[in-house]
Amino acid sequence: MAGSIALGSSAAESWAGIAQVATLVLLLVVAYRPVGDWMAHVYTPTKHSRVERGVYRVIGVDPDAEQSWPAYLRGVLLFSVVGVFVVYLLQRIQVVLPGDLGLPNVGPSLAFNTAASFVTNTNWQSYSPEATLGYSVQMAGLAVQNFLSAAVGLAVAVALVRGFARRKSGTLGNVWVDVVRGTGRLLLPGAFVFAIVLIAGGVVQSWGSGIDVTTLAGGTQHIPDGFVASQEAIKELGTNGGGYFNANSAHPFENPQAWTNLVEVFLMLVIPFSLPRTFGRLVGDDRQGYAILAVMGAIFLVSLSVMSIAELAGGGTATQAAGAAMEGKEVRFGILGTTLFGTTSTATSTGAVNGMFDSFTPIGGMMALLNMMLGEISPGGVGSGLYGMLVLAVITVFIGGLLVGRTPEYLGKKIRAREMTFAALYILVTPTLALLGTGLSLAIPGVREQVLGTSLFNPGNHGLSELLYAFTSGANNNGSAFGGLTANTTWMNSALGVVMLLGRFIPIALVLALAGSLAAQDKVPETSGTLPTHRPLFVGLLGAVAVIVTALTYFPVLALGPLAEALAR
Repeated sequence: MAGSIALGSSAAESWAGIAQVATLVLLLVVAYRPVGDWMAHVYTPTKHSRVERGVYRVIGVDPDAEQSWPAYLRGVLLFSVVGVFVVYLLQRIQVVLPGDLGLPNVGPSLAFNTAASFVTNTNWQSYSPEATLGYSVQMAGLAVQNFLSAAVGLAVAVALVRGFARRKSGTLGNVWVDVVRGTGRLLLPGAFVFAIVLIAGGVVQSWGSGIDVTTLAGGTQHIPDGFVASQEAIKELGTNGGGYFNANSAHPFENPQAWTNLVEVFLMLVIPFSLPRTFGRLVGDDRQGYAILAVMGAIFLVSLSVMSIAELAGGGTATQAAGAAMEGKEVRFGILGTTLFGTTSTATSTGAVNGMFDSFTPIGGMMALLNMMLGEISPGGVGSGLYGMLVLAVITVFIGGLLVGRTPEYLGKKIRAREMTFAALYILVTPTLALLGTGLSLAIPGVREQVLGTSLFNPGNHGLSELLYAFTSGANNNGSAFGGLTANTTWMNSALGVVMLLGRFIPIALVLALAGSLAAQDKVPETSGTLPTHRPLFVGLLGAVAVIVTALTYFPVLALGPLAEALAR
């Protein structure tokens, strides 16, 4: 009888999960054209609004002046350095700011880690937010960077697309205009609307200092609140992921109901999945956008299916008898509501969680890792997913050219040694940072003892997975974590902070260099030897390249971590 009840429950949940995915797909299909077309309009030269011109006067830039790729990069770096300094300073002087909630200043290494995290769109949190940060830091520091870091990612993606679209051009646009427009015309209006939606769903939005309640045992417990809905909306829409509470989107104040869970998943996906439409419009060929979208969607669905099957099957006799692996998951969302959120969060650069990856089965947790190791291209973060996929497309046409003995071309631009150098270095950056950070943490005397004795909660294969996950998350600017890792130590804060900064800005520099090289070229006409990049053959080849590159890079360390743990069960 117990077995039949578990089987029936599992079947019912499976159908409920399928209904959620079908609803999500429908919403994304409906949004694809209007959102993609609007973003293409936002980044197409038009008149500046009065508010935008006021911003340009304040920051002292000429909005009509185009920039070369080095100037565009300098703008990104200057903007980001100032952001790191401001967020760091706000944390260090928290006690003198309004709404400090009586909390002390944040320590130097944690303040650096948090500043690097939010400016790079990683939103890794080595602390409990409600017990560490007051209202001023949350709003003026973290929430502001949720908008600006996402706008920077969008700007870089659009600059790369302009590189493909322009002919014999030495410029890629204006970074200040792109960031201001992305923030004011896209992210702010979208976050405002969906903050209201989330408030209607029960997400907290308050200028209070929390409330004290009497527990069932007769004691008193303080329950914090704050400006949650407004931060939650941009946290998901900008694929940021930093939670207002330590439990992130598993907290009922951030994500109270099943339908708000679906809304948050939609917010994480709507811009990344609509950007291929923007790409197609800007290069003048919608078919190219559909090809990129097909690869993103296929990888996402495969990852979601594998993670869901692993969690539904359970990781041992007890979970199989119970019908599923419910440890670390919210009952109000269920297995499939959790795997849908988890796949979305790690396939984008969001890193938000409504469950605990550390409690997933070994294969389920490995899929979250793989989503990041792929470069978060299915569909990836706001902006970063598109430019990561386009770099892989460059590599794919180069491989295709080698197979047929022709000079590789993509969208009428020749892929020469210079372009391949930038693309190859881009692919190598994040694996190098993730593996080097993991290796140094276990190799440096003194650091190794601190990591093994303080940071890692679990020994053996699972402990390695926890550490590898942290550095993979940092290098790919994701921000999610296996919960068994204590990251608030001087080494982990510093090492992860450096990895996050390098993992963000070295790839951006290479993408902008690639964009500049492409923009300087003239377009070459298609010939009979040109590989069509809008057909199923190219879609399949691009997907294969994305998976194979990841498999060759990460398989050895995966074999020591989650794969070994799965085989041992």
